[in-house]
Amino acid sequence: MDSLELHQTFMRAALEEARKAEAIHEVPIGAVIVREGEIIGRGYNIRETAKNPLGHAELIAIKEASQHLDAWRLLECQLYVTLEPCPMCAGAIVQSRIPLVVFGTTDPKAGCAGTLMNLLQEERFNHRVEIIPGVLQEDCAGLLTQFFRKLRGKA
Repeated sequence: MDSLELHQTFMRAALEEARKAEAIHEVPIGAVIVREGEIIGRGYNIRETAKNPLGHAELIAIKEASQHLDAWRLLECQLYVTLEPCPMCAGAIVQSRIPLVVFGTTDPKAGCAGTLMNLLQEERFNHRVEIIPGVLQEDCAGLLTQFFRKLRGKA
């Protein structure tokens, strides 16, 4: 399996997580954290359900992966997320030392992996993250577009 196929496989797992969010009427964003080819953390958006601004997919996946490894440094891990990380999640990614983030679609309102700014590769931080954007972009963007169309009654 080449690296694109591998990235697509794990992005599909992140999309599965996003569909879990959609099923509970949350914005469909999903994330998985992978280490040595194994998913060790999963998360999906639960901000409305939990009434918690910290209920982002990435933060939930980071917490689960950290518990799995019994460590806060996720040095040999990759994060796959359907939507470009926001400033809060980008900060958590840097703080947890994740070396690679693969995301599906850009976020023109809050994207901090290059769209509005690039916190993941900020040279003044002590850790920088490799970024691979656009993996299964149409699938990731389509899921969000359909969700918001239904929400606005235009589906």
